[in-house]
Amino acid sequence: MYVSSYAHSLARARHHRPVDPRLSIVIPARNEARNLEVILPELPPVHEVILVDGESVDGTVDVARRMLPTIRIVSQTRTGKGNALACGFAAATGDIVVMFDADGSADPAEIPAYLEALRVGADFAKGSRFCTGGGSADITPIRRAGNWFLSWTTNQLFRQRFSDLSYGYNAFWADIRPVLELPDVSTEPPRGGSMLWGDGFEIETVINCRVAAARLRIAEVPSVERARIHGVSNLHAVRDGLRVLHTIRAERRRARRLSAPAGRAANTDQEAHDLTVSRRYDVIEERA
Repeated sequence: MYVSSYAHSLARARHHRPVDPRLSIVIPARNEARNLEVILPELPPVHEVILVDGESVDGTVDVARRMLPTIRIVSQTRTGKGNALACGFAAATGDIVVMFDADGSADPAEIPAYLEALRVGADFAKGSRFCTGGGSADITPIRRAGNWFLSWTTNQLFRQRFSDLSYGYNAFWADIRPVLELPDVSTEPPRGGSMLWGDGFEIETVINCRVAAARLRIAEVPSVERARIHGVSNLHAVRDGLRVLHTIRAERRRARRLSAPAGRAANTDQEAHDLTVSRRYDVIEERA
């Protein structure tokens, strides 16, 4: 089972994680110049901020460099939010990677809470608008209901306790990047305008399913989603909800293909114990 083969290298990586980790904030952006004028000055001092530009035509890159001269600019290699994040992850040199949207919905003041969840033992810090202390100024009743159903479905298939599957404000130790297995950023885009699996808006669901399938330590961190500052969201509740549902099912099939009969026996009692990190952060425990 790929989980057990990865567990040994992950255990070594956990042992060597720094006490004072360097943070890389990855911001995918396409035509978000006006929003970047607001959010970039709000960011705390960190090791690096990486803006992944998706061929913006509104001066996004120029604004980013003006507001934050030390920002690193990376051009995404294909199209879609998933590819933008993958490009940012590949470029990151910090010990911890923070996924941060450019529309103003993510509150930079919450970054220390993500950092603390990771420092006390989590591999992946999952933002949640629906756990105690979370909230949203932007979600509609339809999207809320859809998110509940999608979270419930994922929990049933992956034996997790996610309270907010569809939220993209997350952070993780950089050493877990191999388990995400995102499409290689150097791969040429498919012909005909199609996208590689994981290159689109399904990226957050793909990541959540893969860290769950790999039995990583996942902690939910309360987060209050702010309203988008400028512009209009491209989300479509029904269309994107169906795409996420398809993604959940596809990722479950993938997890089963990667499993081997001997895999479950590879987990030691210590590994099972390690999956519980801290009640303070609503850590999601693996149920064997």
